[in-house]
Amino acid sequence: MLVPINYSFRSLFVRRSATLLTVFGIAATVAVLAGVLALQQGFVTLFSGSGREDVVVFLRPGANAEGESQFARDKAQIVVKGTPEIALDDEGRPMASMECYLAVRLERIGGGETNVPVRGVEPMSYAVQGDHVRLVDGRWPQPGADEVAVGAKLVDRILNCRMGDVVQLNLSPMRVVGVFESDGPYASEIWGDNDRILEALERPNPNRVIARVAPGTDVAALAERLKSDPQAPAKVQTEREYLTNQTGALSSFLLFLGSFMALVMGTAAVFTATNTMLSAVSARTHEIGILLSVGYRPGPIFLAFLLEALVLGLLGGVAGCLLVLPVNGIETGTTNFNTFTEIGFAFRI
Repeated sequence: MLVPINYSFRSLFVRRSATLLTVFGIAATVAVLAGVLALQQGFVTLFSGSGREDVVVFLRPGANAEGESQFARDKAQIVVKGTPEIALDDEGRPMASMECYLAVRLERIGGGETNVPVRGVEPMSYAVQGDHVRLVDGRWPQPGADEVAVGAKLVDRILNCRMGDVVQLNLSPMRVVGVFESDGPYASEIWGDNDRILEALERPNPNRVIARVAPGTDVAALAERLKSDPQAPAKVQTEREYLTNQTGALSSFLLFLGSFMALVMGTAAVFTATNTMLSAVSARTHEIGILLSVGYRPGPIFLAFLLEALVLGLLGGVAGCLLVLPVNGIETGTTNFNTFTEIGFAFRI
């Protein structure tokens, strides 16, 4: 004979304090785990969910990130003019651009300093990116001018990054003339004219070439060919593949951190819940004796107490999810371990 289900539910209400403490412990564990995983998912989504399949990135052979790469200008020109897979614009010009990349130390609005990525671009860079990079205020920097456009995620985080402000890059003051948005990491960068940024940051050569390829291009075959090109060898990846590869170190760290915290807190929650349930059982010896005396077998009584534990776990899990739900979409920032620059992104539940 089974113990009536309402017996288990009534027991939870009778012991309100123990029930609430157990639910709270489980909810806290779930909330912390979900919060850390939301941080990791937001960072991964920023990179892997952005980038174009029809845009390719040319790096120095052996480089895993553009900060490690450098192209001599003559080699970059060979790539731009000597790669037939690169698409042409309406005027017959290759849709390719040399770009430099470097981190500069800037002040946060709330105090302290951080590394902010600065990218030098050419006018063709905007055409290559298309609507993946959108100007939302002002205009793009003019070639050769001491002007920059800033990513939208920097406006409220970094000092002197609002329209009309002057931001200091090394010894060169640059006026902010535009603000742009991007679905990927570019929204955390400062963009200026490639030649002017190279001069301001005292760098001789660009770091990469980025290009739009013609429809139907076999990027794998292109990469294999340029890997051993005698004139200008290069490592070739689609932009999406390149950005996805940039998440490795921090994503693994956040996943480890979330798993470790969940293990520690989860173990504590299990022992807490077990202790609470055992205390509840020991305090209900008379009830168990009465249930046995009226004909209930030990098995059904055990199932009744197990049902109570399952209900507590379910309530704690739901409460934990509800607790962490408000953080979904909240903007934050952290250091990208691949580039050691600050990157802005949002929590994603």
